[in-house]
Amino acid sequence: MNSRRPVRRPTEHAAVRAAARSARPTPPVPALMAALLEANDRGDREAVTLCAHRVVRASDPKVGEQ
Repeated sequence: MNSRRPVRRPTEHAAVRAAARSARPTPPVPALMAALLEANDRGDREAVTLCAHRVVRASDPKVGEQ
């Protein structure tokens, strides 16, 4: 079954566009705060930043709109 045609795979750009089109529910703020506290306890600065931004966006949906 050796085919000379390469298997077509979606590019990262196409995958990001597809993900952006689908609506994803926002996690509840208490769950995000728990993740923020855990990241802080572990000393993971990147996770702290990501969680903090998610908390702000979940608490006020107008954040980031232009």
